[in-house]
Amino acid sequence: MSIWADATTIITSTLSGDIDYSSVQAYRSEAAWWVFGTMTVLGGILVYYMYRAVPFLDRHLERTIVVWTYIVIALIIFVGVIQRFAADIWWIPQAWHGQVAWSTTVPPLLFMVMAWFGCAFNVRLRTHLSFAEFRTNMPPKLQILTLILDAVLWMGFCIIVVTTTARVTVNSYNNFQIVLGTDNLMQWMFLITVPVAFVLMAGRVIENLLEDLRNYREGRPLIQQAVIGGDV
Repeated sequence: MSIWADATTIITSTLSGDIDYSSVQAYRSEAAWWVFGTMTVLGGILVYYMYRAVPFLDRHLERTIVVWTYIVIALIIFVGVIQRFAADIWWIPQAWHGQVAWSTTVPPLLFMVMAWFGCAFNVRLRTHLSFAEFRTNMPPKLQILTLILDAVLWMGFCIIVVTTTARVTVNSYNNFQIVLGTDNLMQWMFLITVPVAFVLMAGRVIENLLEDLRNYREGRPLIQQAVIGGDV
């Protein structure tokens, strides 16, 4: 019964935004694995159908987030370097003298966003330890078994990350943790992108698995050479 009570607390407090000590304790319980495990799988299914309904998102969602996040990181660092040494350059405006405090704390958080959304996209491209050269020499039945094993392992990985990072996010929210160097920019706003990225990854896992099963039934090649940065 305690698992159901904790699961109810997690769901109701999350939907209402009323996070308190009891909510944080519920997130730390075993119920969190049931709630977020189910959410990850169902979320992955919804993401899969979203990609099927909107092919543009299938091709560009994660990579657009990655590219624009990288651009923002580069701009912050570029401006920060100029500001750091602007006091020695007479023609630089006074407003540019002195580096802002958050210019060294926000980029690492943005890099985290870039890395995990990029990871989700590269799961679709199968560039993560696919062992394509080794698997090409296997018979088709063994190939499809290894691909199914990939899907199971990736989905398990997604469930673990979504559950554990949800706990970190709600703890940060409950403790009003602010990004260092800022006045009101909260850390949870960045942390919550990690479970979101791994729900997208779960959708990519389902997408790959269904494609593999379809290729196996139709007798098409199962193992193809993966290319980093390629097209889906």
